[in-house]
Amino acid sequence: MANNSVDELSQREEKKYVFKDPTFDNTKTVNGKKKLWRSLKQIIAQERNLPWPDNSINYSCISAPPSFKPAKKYSDISGLIAKYKDPQTSLYYAGYEEFSTVRNLPSDIITGYLTLRGSYNPIG
Repeated sequence: MANNSVDELSQREEKKYVFKDPTFDNTKTVNGKKKLWRSLKQIIAQERNLPWPDNSINYSCISAPPSFKPAKKYSDISGLIAKYKDPQTSLYYAGYEEFSTVRNLPSDIITGYLTLRGSYNPIG
C-alpha cells in the first residue's frame, strides 16, 4: 500500500498544467537589474494618467455610446419575449393565449401594468 501512495504522489508532481508555460521565468534581469512586476492597480493608475483623447472609451469610464440594437420587449403578462403589442391597451404579449387574457383585463389592471412598465397610459 505504501508503494501505491508513492506512485500517486509522483504522478501528481509530474502532472503538467496546460495553462502554465514551463519555460516562463519571472526572475528576468534587464541591464543587470531585476525586472519588477506591477500589480493591476498600478497598471490601471498608470493608464489613467496617460493623455487619452476625450472621445476614447476605456474601462475606467462607464459611459458608452448608444447601442444600435433595438431594445428587447417582454410580455407584460408572462415576462417572455413579446412579439406582439395590443393596439387597444398597448400591452405586450407573447402568444394568442395571452392576447385573450389582455383583451379581458379590466382597465385598472391594464393601467397598473403600464405604470409598472413606465409607459404612457392611453386609457386613463
